[in-house]
Amino acid sequence: MTLFISVSLSAQTRPVRELAPGVFYYFGDELKQKSANCLWIVFKDYVLAIDANYPWGAEEIITAVRKTTARPIRFVFNTHYHHDHTFGNSVFVDSGATIVSTKETAAEMHTLGQHEWDHGTEYSGRSMKGFRREFPSLTFDQRLVFDDGEHRVELIKMGPAHTRGDGVAYLPKEKILVTGDLCVNGNPWGNNVGDPDVDYDKWLNVLDTMSTWDIKTVVPGHGGLGTTETLKQQRSYLADMFGQVRRGIKAGKSKEELVKEIDLSNHPVYGENKVSNERSIRLMFDKLSE
Repeated sequence: MTLFISVSLSAQTRPVRELAPGVFYYFGDELKQKSANCLWIVFKDYVLAIDANYPWGAEEIITAVRKTTARPIRFVFNTHYHHDHTFGNSVFVDSGATIVSTKETAAEMHTLGQHEWDHGTEYSGRSMKGFRREFPSLTFDQRLVFDDGEHRVELIKMGPAHTRGDGVAYLPKEKILVTGDLCVNGNPWGNNVGDPDVDYDKWLNVLDTMSTWDIKTVVPGHGGLGTTETLKQQRSYLADMFGQVRRGIKAGKSKEELVKEIDLSNHPVYGENKVSNERSIRLMFDKLSE
């Protein structure tokens, strides 16, 4: 039986959903500035949450967690350093949690992430006054496993791809994969393809790799739940854009020529947002022209 839990705060437009016993999904509402999705797993003695959202999103997530269990939130995994996945860290730390990430993500938070924090309100859309930064204090190189005999969560480094430090969470028993922004699904702003450390070829390889895993449910960084087909659609969209931009640069075309010429409308969900596509083409062009 699937359990739906109402979060009685005005900005949450979808109820929390129990995907499997003790595994809950919070929809990150981009339009309400509570951007990133969150998953939490209720272990025997504690809760592990994945991605911290913005501070006000973190507050709402904590409220939702407490409606599902009295066990404390002991760990929060940042899938990557971007603002909408980490700015809420301090709220979780104040509730007793330890922040977890790959070593590269922790390093990026001190460099690229500092720029985001310095321009925090521009990124978050709301005032960041009164909030502080919190960094991962538990880091890993390739893999970190949480296993209490009832639940097993494997945190796996997949970057560089979308960012240098990308990590995912895989629940083999429940066949659930939490991708961070390696995959989005229906997000109105599309993917951020212009990170300073993005690696397009490896990003495509990562999507190929994850598509071979035994997965029933994909929890993307943003947007609705998906399947391995969502990973394949994400890959097809990015590969098409990447190939067309790269060929256009080789042919000597300008950025604005490519923005006008490239057509991505044949990709379900991803190609429907013209504004997002044009922004992504410009970012990709700049990155590939460095």
